[in-house]
Amino acid sequence: MARKTTTTTGKGKGKAGAGEAPVLLSGGNPQIPKGYGDGPVQAYIAAMPGWKSDVGRRLDALVEKTVPGVRKAVKWNSPFYGIADDNWFLSLHCFAKYIKLAFFRGAALDPPPPVASKTAETRYFHIHEDDTFDEARLAEWIRQASRLPGERM
Repeated sequence: MARKTTTTTGKGKGKAGAGEAPVLLSGGNPQIPKGYGDGPVQAYIAAMPGWKSDVGRRLDALVEKTVPGVRKAVKWNSPFYGIADDNWFLSLHCFAKYIKLAFFRGAALDPPPPVASKTAETRYFHIHEDDTFDEARLAEWIRQASRLPGERM
């Protein structure tokens, strides 16, 4: 079972109540209720701990700029980006030392993101605190991924 911590004076159990900061699951991933649209994604980004929140804002802005009209949702405590509801091409997730971007059809990207997955089609890109990542490369992966059939979830 995931260890839960909180940044408030709350009990640290379950989901945050009204007016409380979201609970951080083990690894620092914010526990945000499932929801569709920009609101839940912005709540997730705001709750990302430390340097990750700034990177989350940059990534979200890059996706919006690269894919006008992108659909957004939070599912399984992770933001998802897609072209149609329940048809997703990208997700991100906080871990203790990095942010993981999951390109669900990443093996089809040219070049594919560097980190392999247990599933043949999915590829990952990890961002660590002191990384300087190539936003042009990320934008190209995002553009390519948005044009492929998405993952239905």
